[in-house]
Amino acid sequence: MNYILKDENAVFYECGFSCDSVVFLKLGSESFFITDGRYYEEAKESIKNSEVIQSSDLFKNAREILRKNRITKLFYDPFEWSVEEFYKLSFKLTDCYFQKKIKLSQTKRIIKSKEEIEIIKKAVKLGSEGFKNFAEFLKANGADKDEKRLHFEAENILKRNGELDISFSPIVAINENSAKPHALPGEKKLNRGDLLLFDAGVKYQRYCSDRTRMMEFDYLFDFDLKKSFKDKKRQKIYDTVLKAKDAAASVAKDGIKAKDVDKAAREVISKAGYERYFIHSTGHGVGLDIHELPVISKRDDTLLKEGMVFTIEPGIYLPGEFGIRIEDMYVIQNGKATIL
Repeated sequence: MNYILKDENAVFYECGFSCDSVVFLKLGSESFFITDGRYYEEAKESIKNSEVIQSSDLFKNAREILRKNRITKLFYDPFEWSVEEFYKLSFKLTDCYFQKKIKLSQTKRIIKSKEEIEIIKKAVKLGSEGFKNFAEFLKANGADKDEKRLHFEAENILKRNGELDISFSPIVAINENSAKPHALPGEKKLNRGDLLLFDAGVKYQRYCSDRTRMMEFDYLFDFDLKKSFKDKKRQKIYDTVLKAKDAAASVAKDGIKAKDVDKAAREVISKAGYERYFIHSTGHGVGLDIHELPVISKRDDTLLKEGMVFTIEPGIYLPGEFGIRIEDMYVIQNGKATIL
């Protein structure tokens, strides 16, 4: 299959190096990494399996290579390209048919190799350490800090003084803000007895981790799964979400459809009377991108296979009150879902 890529992670997967100015062509057994002068030397040093080409007009060079190789059909992912970029690429290239292939690279990457799984395990471990360190910060300095300050501190702690990158901007949400699944940090301050949702991850060798935990800010707390809340409603909803996560994980096996994993979590939450408050899918793939395939949703017929890595993260969100989400990453190994 002949194809063209522009997304940084998609290109990195092909040749072990990427940048923000690249067009990558795979034509049969040949590969071409086209970049500008800012990245040319580093690309030459880093890439072994592709011809590195320096160019001041990446799309023009790509067209020349396609013409030279008499390529009549080329696959591309439309989500990687702006209208203007695609116009520049295809300009006067009338002999080549561009075939859309949604999530072209992510489809290739859906099964992780043993090496990739080990890297992801390391990312998960480092992310878990970040959670512990953030909990220690909260114990010592969290009182009366607002979400914006806590978000700032969480990023610094997760990055380990610049040693790591973060998978995404962390979510730090207090009380009623935790009912917003992707809450933005605001002015709300953390006080004793408050409920706090923390969703974060780090990157290791470009691969992401992703985790969500809840805690009640008191004198003794942590981000462990076992929780005892003073408020009975919080406890009921927390226990329901944890039960839903465990139910989904027990169903997730080699050969099971992704939507059946989602169904298992949703049934637990529905039985508890909170169906309308579970407002997102149960999980998503994780790898070089924080959101990859498979999608663990009610509409996804993807069959889970050995080597797939994904989150399970059910949630219940009561607007104006609070939300509970619990998330871990899993891999299909030896036929079943193993927590990472």
